[in-house]
Amino acid sequence: MKRIDFYILPGNDAGARLTYACRLAAKAWREGHRIYLNCQNQDQAEALDQRLWRFSAASFVPHQLADAGSDAPLLLAWGADAGGQQSLLINLASTVPAFFERFARIAEVVDQDPQTRDALRASYRFYRERGYAPQHLHL
Repeated sequence: MKRIDFYILPGNDAGARLTYACRLAAKAWREGHRIYLNCQNQDQAEALDQRLWRFSAASFVPHQLADAGSDAPLLLAWGADAGGQQSLLINLASTVPAFFERFARIAEVVDQDPQTRDALRASYRFYRERGYAPQHLHL
């Protein structure tokens, strides 16, 4: 069964949401997963690319922007499916991507910003309507 987790952050700082996505990706990579980090747009992907270099002095996650055609363990992508053989989707977009079903595990990172929270409530309903049982993880 597909595992879908909603990681609920206590504040509404967009930077904290990106940093948490980096931490989640780093942990998953250390556990041997290949990660597809689905961004809202190219600007967010580029911001995450920079953040992954500096969010933790003790951690490095090999990553690449999707437009570079890399087979890195962490692919930063936006828009259409960039392909690859990842098992974990970290979704930062405001909607569920059409290609979500190819992943064994999905992580949605939610902060308390009203727009983000409302969009991810719709994503939660989307998964439930398709028979999945998403879990809430309050941080």
